[in-house]
Amino acid sequence: MAETVDANFHRHGDVRNRGGFVLSALAGGHVLFHWLIQGFVVLLPEIQATFHLSGVGVGALVTTRELAAGLVSLPGGFIIDPLRRYWGLILAVCIGGIGLGALILGLSPVYPLLLAGIAIIAISHSIWHLPASASLSYHFSQRRAMALSIHGVGGSIGDVAGPVATGVLLLVLGWQGILSVYAIAPFFLAFMAVWAFRGIGGPDTDTGSAADFDRRKEATKSLLRNRAMWGVIVVRGLRAMCLVALVTILPLYLDKEMEMSPFFRGIHIGLLIAIGLIAKPLMGYLSDRLGRKKVLVPGLIWSCGITLLLIAFSDGIALTVLIALLGLFLYPDQPILTAATLEIVGREVATTALGIVAFFSFLMAAASPLIAAWLYETRGLDAALYYVAALFAASAIIFFLVPLSSRTPSST
Repeated sequence: MAETVDANFHRHGDVRNRGGFVLSALAGGHVLFHWLIQGFVVLLPEIQATFHLSGVGVGALVTTRELAAGLVSLPGGFIIDPLRRYWGLILAVCIGGIGLGALILGLSPVYPLLLAGIAIIAISHSIWHLPASASLSYHFSQRRAMALSIHGVGGSIGDVAGPVATGVLLLVLGWQGILSVYAIAPFFLAFMAVWAFRGIGGPDTDTGSAADFDRRKEATKSLLRNRAMWGVIVVRGLRAMCLVALVTILPLYLDKEMEMSPFFRGIHIGLLIAIGLIAKPLMGYLSDRLGRKKVLVPGLIWSCGITLLLIAFSDGIALTVLIALLGLFLYPDQPILTAATLEIVGREVATTALGIVAFFSFLMAAASPLIAAWLYETRGLDAALYYVAALFAASAIIFFLVPLSSRTPSST
């Protein structure tokens, strides 16, 4: 894949300018975010007990995460576009931010401080995706979804390892001690990232002049008039609603109804993501070759069907198998949607477009944990799963109707 990197990117023999290094470094950084975020999900029952929270109170933690990430992404995208020369520093600050957020979570004596810690992690994660995705799109323009999927695999490794490691650590540490331990590595890695990501944004053609600002402003207005862009925004939002609903209700169900130990709870949450380690790059490759719709629409239908099967088979080995199968498209769909977004827009407003999509996606997702938690508490697991299945079905229909280019991405 490194052969597809822009030739100008291989200059002076600097290892930081090699495609493999860029992709590996970004994927490695992505591991940290998802390790902490999914590890935190496993800790929700312990946090619920410590602060005497209702299911809706637990859902509010996930809602805070979505709101914080969404609110910063809209201005963040527009601000970051002209700061291409500083993208490496921005990425390093994001890594340090998750360390700070984890430390606050681990030291939280009161619920509001817990919300502040999760907000800092969410903001860091949201900003990370803007320059990281835009950089990969630029350097791997002919294999965009594949590169974004490998970056996503880094996140999936964190998604799998984080819950399992957290479940194991719960056997010997309290939840606050675990989060305090998780705060250590990001602070050290942030300093390494300053060196590793230097110049990652490629050539900076923005002079900071009023003309450049006006040009980007007009390009942004044109994005907001693009039907395909709005179609992707709605699908991304519905997909995010499905994901946050599942990660809110599943830990509670596994703990309260199935009475699973923290270790097996972590294993099951990890299974939700594990299959994506293989599926994500494969789906990215296929979408580059065949087109975005031919891969994503069947994937969304699959997720809808597996969610409905969970209603009938919600215990025993069937539950374990279905949770694993649900992960086949649950995470691999995001790089495809990101690639579709970047193909609609130009490089000049890449992070602006990603910020707009993320803003509306997080905004839509913010209410979903509260809805799912309320349905679970008042109507039971089946009602919550019907809600998730309906969202998947709507996503498939809308994406099928989105007016994307008929050409395959690799031919553009």
